[in-house]
Amino acid sequence: MAVVIPMTARRLTLSSLLPRMRDRSPALAAGLAGGVLAAGLGLGSFAALVMVLWISSPYPDSGPSGALHVAAALWLLAHGAELVRVDTLAGAPAPVGVTPLLLLALPVWLVRRAARDAVDAGDADGGAEGWAPVSARTVWAGVVVGYLAVGSGAALYAAAGGALRTSWAWAAVCVPAVAVLAAGAGVWSACGHPRGPVDGVLLALPSGLRRPFPGTAEHARLAAAARAAAAGAVVLVGGGALLVASSSVWHAGAAREAFLQLTEGWSGRFAVLLLCVALVPNAAVWGAAYALGPGYLLGAGHVVAPLSSDPAPLLPPFPLLAAVPEAGAGTPWNWAASGVPLVAGVAVGVFAARAATAGAATGRTVSDGTAGAAGPGGSGRTAGTGRAGRTTAPAGEAGEVWSRGRTVGVVVLAGVGCAVLMGALSGLAGGPLGASVLARFGPVWWQVGGAVLLWVVGVGTPVGVAVRGWRCRKRGAAGCARGLGKEKAGKAGARRGVAASAGVAEEELYDFLVPRDAAPGAPPHPFAEAADPFAPIEPPSYVAPRDPFAPIEPPSYVAPRDPFAPIEPPSYVAPRDPFAPLEPVSFLEPGEAPTPPGRATPPRPLTPPQPPVPPAPLAPRELRTPGEPLADVGPVEPVGPAWHGDSAREARWAALREAGEERDEGTDPRR
Repeated sequence: MAVVIPMTARRLTLSSLLPRMRDRSPALAAGLAGGVLAAGLGLGSFAALVMVLWISSPYPDSGPSGALHVAAALWLLAHGAELVRVDTLAGAPAPVGVTPLLLLALPVWLVRRAARDAVDAGDADGGAEGWAPVSARTVWAGVVVGYLAVGSGAALYAAAGGALRTSWAWAAVCVPAVAVLAAGAGVWSACGHPRGPVDGVLLALPSGLRRPFPGTAEHARLAAAARAAAAGAVVLVGGGALLVASSSVWHAGAAREAFLQLTEGWSGRFAVLLLCVALVPNAAVWGAAYALGPGYLLGAGHVVAPLSSDPAPLLPPFPLLAAVPEAGAGTPWNWAASGVPLVAGVAVGVFAARAATAGAATGRTVSDGTAGAAGPGGSGRTAGTGRAGRTTAPAGEAGEVWSRGRTVGVVVLAGVGCAVLMGALSGLAGGPLGASVLARFGPVWWQVGGAVLLWVVGVGTPVGVAVRGWRCRKRGAAGCARGLGKEKAGKAGARRGVAASAGVAEEELYDFLVPRDAAPGAPPHPFAEAADPFAPIEPPSYVAPRDPFAPIEPPSYVAPRDPFAPIEPPSYVAPRDPFAPLEPVSFLEPGEAPTPPGRATPPRPLTPPQPPVPPAPLAPRELRTPGEPLADVGPVEPVGPAWHGDSAREARWAALREAGEERDEGTDPRR
């Protein structure tokens, strides 16, 4: 069939564009509506709270427009954008960059929920009305565009007037970042957590950083490292919150004085209480930074750490700041805070060890990397459903036990992830509260990240290896040895270009050295340490290596022989004189005596041969004269079988009667 290549550019007609717009319009409309609704709900929540406080305040500084400006500014601050306070005693603008992390949770949750609901609602409507499945990218773009449209209007309104104004540079970076990440998380959750976006992020990394993540097994280890990193971060933040709560109880009197000193009215105290609640996550991150060692800053040059704390005389009275330890050298009570990162490292090691040995004990299923067929726009979902399909991982991947090196690698990867997460939280939890001395408040993100990496890797590595060994001994050494053999076989197969995901896992082909169902506590198999099946075969220890080009030597039990020497007869044949007379050979049977010469039977006389008798002459045949006609013999009658003739039948009956009479005569009792 001929292939025709168009030489001119074809213009898209209106009839071809309408189906595309019709297919994309439901997803785009749902995304736009979800983004606008999420931004509107966030702004409305802040506006309602600020208006309640403004109405209940006995001495409001401005009218409703000022309260709405403050609400818009707080909404932008919740995204991480830095604000500028223009009404100061010195007259110079002062930045306000400490973001309450509890306020940040509200826009993140709203955007994520909007994106997820848009994907689910589009799938349900498409299945009912016959539309094509919605595109995840289209929904994501619609949510981001709708959210940023409302956010741009809020930024313009906040910058127009009021005591708190937004910084355009921070607003242009922070608000889109929150919208993009939260909407992406919502779409990814609605699509069933496919592995495609993760692979896209890995492809963006340099080639050296992509080497640890080539296949399905490496993605499973990456997921285990992510879970361990999350566990470590939760332990650190929880431990920091426990430290803050303990210090607040210890300094309860100072916290009460600060609370009563700030304001006298109930509306003001309620506002201070709400601000303290919104800053509790920040205080927990500060406590984690204190336990890790670097501590946090209370202004430029004022570091609070377990070893020593600098005095900060310019601190305003605030209930949470009353929990700051006293200035001076640290005490054993301050040093005891180091137990928080110690527990975090133990948690990371335990999670890594459980992931290293859990597959062989439970045969769990692992989420497939390519869940579902990619729909229009790369949604990666099965048509007609809002969730991606999940498949069962091969038994070889789900049932192997990781080696010590793999376990240590997972701990290191978890330490890096935990360090990145805690560094980001530290950067968000701090910021400036003014100029000069108040230009920096909170922990330094890179110091916190480095301390987390050292603590987690230093503590988690021995804990992970020890817990892995204990779990292996508890379940039986055979299972762990089998896992090591599988991992070695998998490495050798990968070096030879064998696909790891083809049919039955290749390591299952060499799992014949150790019984699979080994009883817990059973002694290890003598061949439990499986060798590389592709390694060259080495000779046994009792066989000396031989040079392939050396001459072949005869065995030690064969004496060397001269090739020109006469051949000697075997030792079991007696030599014989070639000129000796031969002995007579006897043909008698054993035990038979020879016949005496006088009693020999005379031989029979020979009969002369008879002369041959000539044969009788043959009679001459009558010859027919040529031309003589043949005699007419008449028709030939068919001859019937002799058995069925009358004469034959009479003869048979006569024979039978005669035989019967003879039998009767022979059996007559009178005779």
